[in-house]
Amino acid sequence: MSQLLEGKLALVLGIANKWSLAYSIARAFSRHGATLALTYLGDRQRESIEELSRDLDAAAILPCDVTKDEELEALAESLRGLDRPLHAVVHSLAFANKEDLTRPFLETSRAGFLLAQDVSAYSLVAVARAVAPLMTEGGSLSTLTYIGSTRVTPNYNVMGVAKAALESAMRYLAGELGPRGIRVNAISAGPVKTVSARAIKGFSSIPETIAARAPLRRNTEPSEVADAAVFLASDLGRGVTGNILFVDAGMQVMGF
Repeated sequence: MSQLLEGKLALVLGIANKWSLAYSIARAFSRHGATLALTYLGDRQRESIEELSRDLDAAAILPCDVTKDEELEALAESLRGLDRPLHAVVHSLAFANKEDLTRPFLETSRAGFLLAQDVSAYSLVAVARAVAPLMTEGGSLSTLTYIGSTRVTPNYNVMGVAKAALESAMRYLAGELGPRGIRVNAISAGPVKTVSARAIKGFSSIPETIAARAPLRRNTEPSEVADAAVFLASDLGRGVTGNILFVDAGMQVMGF
């Protein structure tokens, strides 16, 4: 296999378990020659990430709660200690209170709305601010989004609004970081059976609908999302920034 990321250092945030899209991306990065830095949230998750990283080329496994500026500063300092430029960052982070995904959007609490925005959207800005100084050779910052940002998706609710903010933040960051050679993009993945996706009420019926209506007549595979992330992080994606790359079997082009 061609080593599209040979010699590159990549930071992947958001691995929760082996079903996470972030884990699929990390595995693909490793296969293509990247050295990885992975993050975890809390000691309990650290054990899981350490176990998952055994078959990956991980130079560091670091704590990071993106809602705390001091932890982002510590993350940047730890990465600086690796004494090499950072070339790629994958932001695969999102969270909303379960009750805000099960009740009508109209009933979203103020605190729940702000929490979803903080973790799912503002964290991209905070991460970019922390790591951009380490990307001295330019590089790629990618995030994950979903079509629920622009289309009303049942029970996606406050997360759809957060993803809309995330996509807008991605474009503004692309505009500001471009002069430094840093490209910022988003991958809009089709519904994949992750633990977080299953938290959405009625999710189990969505893959069946997609397989029946999407142009490719099937669902999205995690490996397809991972390969798209490799493309954006590699020199093959050197001219792409400020874009949303849809990896959803073509579902985004369909109407009613």
